[in-house]
Amino acid sequence: MIISGGVNIYPQETEDVLITHPDIADVAVFGVPNEEMGEEVKAVVQPHDMSRAGKALEADLIAYCKTRLSAIKCPRSIDFEAELPRTPTGKLVKRHLRDRYWPKATAKI
Repeated sequence: MIISGGVNIYPQETEDVLITHPDIADVAVFGVPNEEMGEEVKAVVQPHDMSRAGKALEADLIAYCKTRLSAIKCPRSIDFEAELPRTPTGKLVKRHLRDRYWPKATAKI
């Protein structure tokens, strides 16, 4: 769960919307530090075509979310990966992605 400004946000809701976009093969949503709100929504996506990854696709995906979710549940930023980390059994390992954004000295919310 992501806690942003006292609001509980369930990452699955945002993932369910993003995965329906035709350019997206896989997605992970989690909270990252935000000084003002505590946490903010961050998405890491695996596009079908990595050559399309960039600011234009990021803006398109955020706009896509805003038409289907409340603004607080939409990602503030989106990063692109060629492949998301998974265990040998195929389970997505969000911890590996999330740890990149949390400084070691900062306690997780």
